[in-house]
Amino acid sequence: MFDLTGMKVLVVGVANDQSIAYGCAKAFREQGADLAVTFLNEKAEPHVRPLAEELGAEIVAPLDVRDLEQQDALFREITEKWGRLDTLLHSIAFSKKEDLHGRVVDCSAEGFGLAMDISVHSFLRLIRGAEPLMPQGGTCMTVSFMGAQKVVENYGVMGPVKAALEAATRYAAAEMGPRGISVHALSPGPLKTRAASGIAEFDELLNDAAERAPTHQLATIDDVGAYAAFLASREAFNVTGGIHFIDGGYSIVG
Repeated sequence: MFDLTGMKVLVVGVANDQSIAYGCAKAFREQGADLAVTFLNEKAEPHVRPLAEELGAEIVAPLDVRDLEQQDALFREITEKWGRLDTLLHSIAFSKKEDLHGRVVDCSAEGFGLAMDISVHSFLRLIRGAEPLMPQGGTCMTVSFMGAQKVVENYGVMGPVKAALEAATRYAAAEMGPRGISVHALSPGPLKTRAASGIAEFDELLNDAAERAPTHQLATIDDVGAYAAFLASREAFNVTGGIHFIDGGYSIVG
């Protein structure tokens, strides 16, 4: 139904073969896109590089989003290799464990700022870096969660942080729209990922989602990837600014 052949896609956030970013990267590649994949650091590289190479990624590079020199080096490599970028996928978030597991009102200013910087402002920084490489338009996506819009027990400070990410998505979509660049937030239901394993009593949330969702099925990284691949396609060029729930309807039963 749609084709990404020849499109240049940057995927930030692959951690392992269960991560949302990997599901998206796989879907982009299956639809014909050329990939650039990043890894966080030397510790992460042995887990990410083999997956990137398996997908035929043409660029595999380090990126700690707090390191602006690394980000600049990444975009220079993309410029030299491809000369353009069609799609950016940002799928990273971080919070200190004590802030994630504690009360939001007890979160330190330092912890709140760190979570906001890595989980939200890094998306804006990457959009800014990608913008000059998208003269003919493009697509930028991030990953949110229903805890941005409703209180999810044990989600802690990441709820307000994801709410900020969704607001940033809307504002960025309004600002990038005249340049033909769409901006989206994908909001999967509870998924079995390494990041989710840090949330206390997450198995109970998974069971509740499977029981209460209208489809009675948990979303998968392949579900998210398929939706992301559609949003990256030319057929979705006039869609922007949305929070896209991919959760079997779990978000509507509240």
